[in-house]
Amino acid sequence: MSTPRSDEIRLIRVAAFLLIGYVIVSFVLNQVFLSPQPPQPPFQQQQAQWYVNYPYYICYLCIALVCLILAYWPWLQAKLKQYFIPLVVAVIAISPVIINQFAVPQSPFGPRFGSPEATILAMMPFLFVAILLVAWQYRWQYTLFVILGITGLNLGVKWSSIGPGTQPFQGILAVYLIQTVSFLVVGFSISFLMSRLRAQQQSLEAANSQLTQYASTLEQLATSRERNRLALELHDTLAHTLSGLAVQMETIKAYWDVDQPTARSVLEKSLAATHLGLEETRRALKALRASPLDDLGLALALRKMVEDMASRANLTLDMPEIIMVPPLTPDIEQCIYRVAQEAVTNAVKHASAKKLTVKLEFAEGGAALSVIDDGIGFDVEKIDKTSHFGLAGMQERARMVGGELHIISKPGSGTTVILTLKQVKQL
Repeated sequence: MSTPRSDEIRLIRVAAFLLIGYVIVSFVLNQVFLSPQPPQPPFQQQQAQWYVNYPYYICYLCIALVCLILAYWPWLQAKLKQYFIPLVVAVIAISPVIINQFAVPQSPFGPRFGSPEATILAMMPFLFVAILLVAWQYRWQYTLFVILGITGLNLGVKWSSIGPGTQPFQGILAVYLIQTVSFLVVGFSISFLMSRLRAQQQSLEAANSQLTQYASTLEQLATSRERNRLALELHDTLAHTLSGLAVQMETIKAYWDVDQPTARSVLEKSLAATHLGLEETRRALKALRASPLDDLGLALALRKMVEDMASRANLTLDMPEIIMVPPLTPDIEQCIYRVAQEAVTNAVKHASAKKLTVKLEFAEGGAALSVIDDGIGFDVEKIDKTSHFGLAGMQERARMVGGELHIISKPGSGTTVILTLKQVKQL
């Protein structure tokens, strides 16, 4: 059992303020526009004015003020929990009936509405608010029960005071019929709209849950791919360096007492390999610690990465100036940078290439990245992408941002990697 939600409390507060405004406006209109009472002696005229101006409207104003007090009473809301809304509905729905039956007849003049039917219609805004609260909070069966209960209460009270066979009762019966039909139309409409709204909210919550799971899955896949890339990077740098050092150390141990010049020569090569492996390891760790995109931007970070890798592999680089780079979202920048990094890494480590061409162009709201090498190439149809995490990772990154990745290669004809983004998202 929970306390009323904040939106329900706000609705009750708004309803209370609207009822207060309705009572004030009704009082002003009644005094200004409706015809005055017949001429009477001064004392009776003053007495009539007092009765006309105050008792009826004070009672209705008290109902609205009680609802307002309830809406701003957190202790009572927490105490009543799920019974708080029914209490407010009972106050708004039952009190006007009691006022019309007992308070108004006690006034010798009453409000100048002209007829009992008009008095009944005057309390309809209060009853409409009660129907609104029920339809907002509960299912349509409860709304129907409240509407029939209000109609039955009104008819029972009038039956007991007027009698079913009189002419006024027949006119009042017609008014109650119109009132009930109006309540049914409004209550059913609000209940229907609220049921649709709740269904849409549940659908949105389910979709949000699925989206969260999908985002979590993508994050796990991205983490897994990054780990695989790191494992491959360490395998190609640190593992190769250490395995080579182990072999060279065994050679040094074998030649140390037999051929010291050869041992010293191998030792010098081992030291050079150690320094090279240390430099590669530091480069890999630096790439993990900081993102070049955050420090340099896409154009400079891409150029620096390509130039560094081409320089270490002694490749002839052809990379035109990147111009007119729009302000891209981080996922687009990451996709372009990582695809270029993977393609250049493959060209450096596996293609035995001599020349490398890298182009990044922006036109007509899209982007195109191409990485071309003149290496040994491979057969695209026969390659197993499930065992080559680099190729699979490039394809997945392209799909995540709505792009397309094409790999064109043949044995002995080099390799071309083309990333196409038809519509890039901008900040």
